[in-house]
Amino acid sequence: MEITPFGPDDAAAIKEWVELSNAVTAADAPWLHDVTPLTTEARFRHGWDGEPSEPFLARADGAVVGAGTISTSDYDNLHLAWFDILVHPEHRRRGHGSAMLAHLEERARSRGRTSAGMAGWEANAVTAFAGAHGYEKKHQAINRRQYLADVDHERLEQQYADALDHASDYALERATFPTPDDGLDELAEMAASINDAPTDDLDIEDEVFNAERMRAYEDACLFRRERVYRVVARHLPTGRLGGQTVVTVESERPAYGHQHDTSVVRAHRGHRLGLLLKAEMLRWLAEAEPQLEEVDTFNAESNDHMIGVNELLGYRVMGRELAFQRSI
Repeated sequence: MEITPFGPDDAAAIKEWVELSNAVTAADAPWLHDVTPLTTEARFRHGWDGEPSEPFLARADGAVVGAGTISTSDYDNLHLAWFDILVHPEHRRRGHGSAMLAHLEERARSRGRTSAGMAGWEANAVTAFAGAHGYEKKHQAINRRQYLADVDHERLEQQYADALDHASDYALERATFPTPDDGLDELAEMAASINDAPTDDLDIEDEVFNAERMRAYEDACLFRRERVYRVVARHLPTGRLGGQTVVTVESERPAYGHQHDTSVVRAHRGHRLGLLLKAEMLRWLAEAEPQLEEVDTFNAESNDHMIGVNELLGYRVMGRELAFQRSI
């Protein structure tokens, strides 16, 4: 098997990645939507927030049989590398996944990383592969989906009003991207509250947020040509931001949306801001994106509070993702 790197300007390799990734998704998580050339190029050009992963394709006898990525950050978690390993359903159980993992581990060591993690959809084969290579399960997350046609808007208005009664010291603000430069620092300070979300047994440090990283995140969304909606709660007595929720809508496929961060700053909890923010987001999306059909979100399975909010709003469980980690 030959493993070769490629970059975001390699259109032929991007096409091969898309075909492989969608074949894997169809086999392992058929409820997910296909990746596209645009989302794939964006992943390898911008990443989530300006730190793109490094991709590789694996070929055997001229055919693409697998792929992998390594992701690291220079903002935080300097000990950690994160891997993504894909093997075509027709070429499994031939050692291709193990060969890719060994390659990625060597790349991680060359970057000075001492710990590695990877994730996969809940399945015996995933757990067996991780265990055979010394990776222990450290975390599990749930993918939920909200179908907008199921939203009871009369009930939503009542939920919004009930939450608003507990948040009289806050004003909700709607915003789209790009954020003015002078607003990035306060967004970064608020975004750091996502570090309070459960990470279970992962050996992981808090993420570091600053204006540069917030701008890179917005640039990545805009490159994907997503329409972005942000709702924030501002504490009126102090003027400080108390929480946010962000949803993006694909311009390529405007029926599909993605929930990004929803977080409330610790000092502002206890006022039902999580429910208030997400209810206001649904009200806004009904006005601005009436064609939107569904919104996907991921939460740690141990994140009882946010799961409770999502269940109140009618999100359905789609699948469970397991995360594994080991020292390298």
